[in-house]
Amino acid sequence: MATTIFTAGHYDPEKARMKRQIIAGIICVLVIVGGLAYLFRYWPYEHRVDRFFNALEKQDYQHAYAIWQNDPGWSQHAAQYKGYPYEDFYRDWGPGGDWGPIQSYKVEGATTPKGHSSGVIVVVTVNGRAEPARVWVEKQSKTLHFDPTS
Repeated sequence: MATTIFTAGHYDPEKARMKRQIIAGIICVLVIVGGLAYLFRYWPYEHRVDRFFNALEKQDYQHAYAIWQNDPGWSQHAAQYKGYPYEDFYRDWGPGGDWGPIQSYKVEGATTPKGHSSGVIVVVTVNGRAEPARVWVEKQSKTLHFDPTS
């Protein structure tokens, strides 16, 4: 026999209240997790750039280049990086480069520019200068580049 409105079981207000609280709790947790995921969506890219500038600050240019190329064993096959060899990297980021010896830095934040969804721009204040460094992190390969949008 089918259940109808006339044959329905006894309404338990406590059970109904508990069900509403569980549903509300699940929705709250989902909203909080979604918010945190949104707030920290650029963290992996910011962390990568932080490691890069940390290596530069320590004047460990070979390690910084390994982070830039996302290849810890880059020196075993340096010819693979003819487009931006270590010598050019050292000229750009070493003590004689545009930024000089890096003594302090602060990762300010990151953004994805419109029309450039393949990467993230991480903004870094270097040596307290007013003009920040803008480093492009390619999402797929995790390699670093100069900001192509500037």
